[in-house]
Amino acid sequence: MSEPMQRQPVQQKSVQQKIGNIALLVADYDDAIAFYTSKLQFSLIADTDLGDGKRWIEIAPPNSNGSHLLLAKASNAQQQAAVGNQTGGRVFLFLHTNDFWRDYHAMQAKGVKFNEQPREESYGTVAVFEDLYGNKWDLLQLHPN
Repeated sequence: MSEPMQRQPVQQKSVQQKIGNIALLVADYDDAIAFYTSKLQFSLIADTDLGDGKRWIEIAPPNSNGSHLLLAKASNAQQQAAVGNQTGGRVFLFLHTNDFWRDYHAMQAKGVKFNEQPREESYGTVAVFEDLYGNKWDLLQLHPN
């Protein structure tokens, strides 16, 4: 008769999660790619044809090690109505930079629409801008802690 196997205690892994992608509704894949890569200098990470007019498109800011934007083409009336207004008119995304003035002037020169003049806040330098569909973004350089 063999001895029953002793179960070793299971070591719990610490929770490790991250947001991989954030879906951004767009009216047209190619127009969105052109805006983000030419005006904001984002990198095209992936552009895979999924068939039936669908594509898997990921973009990210230069030298980013965080989440990617997943460009999702609106496919019905409800989604089309949300293009450019995914957050009910509030700032949707926050583009952090290590040089606010470099990026602000470069974006202005490429025709990016800013909704306000840059301002200094307790947390950093910031200005709200719009993407090609009207989604509001913060361009933000945080103050060092």
